[in-house]
Amino acid sequence: MADILLIEDDVTIRTALSRGLRDLGHAVSSSPTALDGLRLAVQDRPDLIVLDLGLPDLDGAELLRMLRAVSRVPVIVATARDGDAEMVPVLDAGADDYVVKPYSAAQLDARIRAVLRRAADATPEEPLRVGGLRVDPRAREARLDGATLDLTPREFDVLHYLAARAGEVVTKRELLTEVWQLPYGGADKTVDVHLSWLRRKLGETASEPRYLHTVRGVGVKLVGPS
Repeated sequence: MADILLIEDDVTIRTALSRGLRDLGHAVSSSPTALDGLRLAVQDRPDLIVLDLGLPDLDGAELLRMLRAVSRVPVIVATARDGDAEMVPVLDAGADDYVVKPYSAAQLDARIRAVLRRAADATPEEPLRVGGLRVDPRAREARLDGATLDLTPREFDVLHYLAARAGEVVTKRELLTEVWQLPYGGADKTVDVHLSWLRRKLGETASEPRYLHTVRGVGVKLVGPS
């Protein structure tokens, strides 16, 4: 069904999961270390990576940032770390899903299929323009009045989602569901923080908005300046 790269240092988990995913029809390669996993990701170009965070040579979160600098391959983080303090930064850094150990090969297979469906449905789009703001999803680049905005991957995702719905009010829950892929929960404060960072980079504040307008008790909308 898919070429999977499993980056996991625990030999028991790695062996069992590789066998389980192969039994479900996937082709699986694996690595016990971050740097060897990065080499395989660049060399073999897998369809999806399953990434543990507790690796012996480099933390998996740092490896994810390195991967995102060179590739948009879907990544599912699979780890024993289950707190928001661990989960939110990893999702912000570009992980496509997050699963907490213990989990079965069947559960991981369902998540793999869901992530790959989303990737297949994400057809390239033309650049979006709202006032002096230009958001290019193919290049993953945003410009304001001709100047490139220095955005994190998650900031870009939020801005792109809002720009695609310019003039519409979008709720925080919708952003958590569609951008963070957290349909069953998540902290609204995460959205507030990212909106605050976006406002700063757009040269505005919540009290003096130009593009990002808060609709009290409902959500936020992106509109061009009057």
